[in-house]
Amino acid sequence: MSVETRTVTASEFPDWLRALATGFLRPPVVSDEEAAERLAHIDLPRVRGAFDSGRCVATFRSFAQQLTTVGGAALTASAVSNVTVSPTHRRRGLLSTLMTADLAEAKERGDVVSTLIAAEYPIYGRYGFGPAAQTTEWAIDVPRAGLDPRWSGPGDGGRIELVDGSDVRKLGPELHERLAARQHGVVSRDELWWQVNTGETQYPSQPWTEPFYAVYRAAGGEIEGLMAYRADDKWGDAKQPLNTASVRDLIALTPAAERALWHYVCSVDWITTVKSGYRAPDDLLPLLLPDPRAARILTQADFLWVRILDVVRALEARTYATSATLVLELHDAAGLAGGRFRLDASPDGAVCAPSAQSPDLTLDVRELGTLYLGDESAVRLAALGRIEEEAPGAAAVADAVFRTSRRPWCPDVF
Repeated sequence: MSVETRTVTASEFPDWLRALATGFLRPPVVSDEEAAERLAHIDLPRVRGAFDSGRCVATFRSFAQQLTTVGGAALTASAVSNVTVSPTHRRRGLLSTLMTADLAEAKERGDVVSTLIAAEYPIYGRYGFGPAAQTTEWAIDVPRAGLDPRWSGPGDGGRIELVDGSDVRKLGPELHERLAARQHGVVSRDELWWQVNTGETQYPSQPWTEPFYAVYRAAGGEIEGLMAYRADDKWGDAKQPLNTASVRDLIALTPAAERALWHYVCSVDWITTVKSGYRAPDDLLPLLLPDPRAARILTQADFLWVRILDVVRALEARTYATSATLVLELHDAAGLAGGRFRLDASPDGAVCAPSAQSPDLTLDVRELGTLYLGDESAVRLAALGRIEEEAPGAAAVADAVFRTSRRPWCPDVF
């Protein structure tokens, strides 16, 4: 019997969850209660699966998202998640079928981009996605960092306060919205995100450990930063503390808030190592330490991938560092965003439209996704043969136009 790919019904959703767990090497056991709870919070018409003799053997889901582009505008995005193919059904084109259908629907809906966090690098370029933002995680050797061991709070008139999950559900969404308005690469968080990440909504398959929550309140009384972290309980043979604090989330709207929250977590008694969680590669963290070498890189990799669906709206939505004109010849094997486009960019705005002029650069839509948030160099991509420079110096012009002074950052796995 051939494998059938389609959207999933409510009665099939528990089987879909078990296939999802199988694909991610988690125990393939999901209770009816958990399946019902998850179903209540999911957009079922955007849940797809592949079925062989009635058994789910591949999973795919997308959901509505907002992505902050350069300059602070929010783009309508189709976020791709929960992509698996069971090990018994690999290399049969199931992902291609599921992805093709979802991207076509996203295009028809009018979504500007599609986004995802890639578990494996080689898969998604063939569907037009390009790695647009990277992530870095550090481990701080606290005794070596050189911070003042007598530190008792910020010296700027602000203060650190401990709060609980209910407080975070009240103040967190507004803080995150303010972050998204200024940091390109940030994606939206819905109400369920805050419920799950503060323990109000829990699933048996994801055991919950309550974290500590700390906020930074500026001298004027306004909360400008939030940190969530957990700590282990590890001691050496000589009864010396060897505890690690692992930061799960940190929102800082000002350098003062960022400095104070990092100093705070590094000052907690018994903590000898702080793991930063996923941060921007150009995060202030290492240089906030008197000895930046105390921050050792644990992870440095691609993170957020972007697939352009509407070239004109995507390029007109973001801001640019300088004024220039570029004609781009875009190849798109899926036929969703290909064509020739003229971009007239300036710090005051941009105009993009289809064009019949000779191209300055020829590139695949995945390379445009890689360039879109300003993190990659067109000159480097040209050297790699991934961009063709039709007009001499056009790649350097693209760098001047697209690159940003600070790198994009996506705080969230989705």
